[in-house]
Amino acid sequence: MHGLADQAVETLYRSDWGRIVAALIRQVGDFELAEEAAQEAFAAAVDQWRTSGVPEFGRAWIIQTARHKAIDLIRRRSRFNEKLKSLAAEANPAYEEPGYGSNEITDDRLRLIFTCCHPALALEAQIALTLRTLGGLETDEIARAFLVPAATMAQRLVRAKRKIRDARIPYTIPGMDDMPERLDAVLTVIYLIFNEGYAATRGGPLVRKDLCAGAIELGRLVRTLMAPQPPAEATGLLALMLLHDARRDARMDAAGDVIVLDEQDRRRWDHRQIAEALPLVEEAFQAGPGTFAIQAAIAALHCRAITAADTDWAQILQLYDALERFHPSPVVSLNRAVAVAMHQGPRPALALVNALAEAGGLESYHLFHAVRADLLRRIGSAAEAAKSYTQALELVVNDSERRFLERRLGECQSLATLR
Repeated sequence: MHGLADQAVETLYRSDWGRIVAALIRQVGDFELAEEAAQEAFAAAVDQWRTSGVPEFGRAWIIQTARHKAIDLIRRRSRFNEKLKSLAAEANPAYEEPGYGSNEITDDRLRLIFTCCHPALALEAQIALTLRTLGGLETDEIARAFLVPAATMAQRLVRAKRKIRDARIPYTIPGMDDMPERLDAVLTVIYLIFNEGYAATRGGPLVRKDLCAGAIELGRLVRTLMAPQPPAEATGLLALMLLHDARRDARMDAAGDVIVLDEQDRRRWDHRQIAEALPLVEEAFQAGPGTFAIQAAIAALHCRAITAADTDWAQILQLYDALERFHPSPVVSLNRAVAVAMHQGPRPALALVNALAEAGGLESYHLFHAVRADLLRRIGSAAEAAKSYTQALELVVNDSERRFLERRLGECQSLATLR
């Protein structure tokens, strides 16, 4: 019984944390109170579900329990008297999930994401807060996305929540006139949630399907919200996520170990999803290519290639050149270096990676060291490659990636010994 209950709680936490917190924020009007109540409700579920069994509607149970926890928290803090009266008056014996009409988006997650992405907050704070509250990511996972220490990110999150509370930022979806100034942050947040699902920071599996599916759903909702002419970048983002997610089942073997792109069984790709995404790529480009549209075009070239050898690396490199102009960053430059390696060979790519090392900013990014190690391995510098693989292993926290890097390290160490 314990095992089933614990698994149910963990699964619900991973899949529905964002929905639950979003619903609670709407009800209690306070980020920290909603999160604290949700955490207490999940803790209560661990104890009660072990003895009474897993309820049929687990999410509703958590929300209802968290609602009562919030009332208790308000009582214990001996303030918010008016809010307490309001919550107690509205309390129902059972929680009913809201309906979603075709003409009005009432999804609490959209309300939450647009509240977090209010222009009164700094852009990085907008993104970090949404990843925490909506995506359910831990502070160190968000810190990884920004390449900053976890303590720094924790401070940003606290300041962002206080800013929303003190400035009384409304928990609403903005009108169309105010939408553009928030859209970039919203799309960036959705993509970072997807990224965490596509390559999980830590834990056993490389892929978190719940985060990928949730991000894709949010991408669809944003395009629906802005119909009939959704912005090109919203379309490009949805296409990008669909194309990456289409390769999900081929990225790991039966043991959960990583399979690199060149070695994947392309028959296992979701070709129906690819077919849905490709017209979206064209639509985004016709409206004027932006960052997500360019990345989607790169992913489309990979998905169109029947075999790895058929990949049009020359065109991919051109697209990375454009992406570097649109959105210059060390990570984009690192990905461009990988494309250079595939099109021109590992030596010119290694020169680019070494230049990135001198510029700084990627020292704590395990994939930087993994890419450098792979390039060194390909030019026959096994001993140097082993050093870079060791650096990558010191930073990686996902078990699937760790096993892959350990295998490559072992191969390089064996080659170095033979020489």
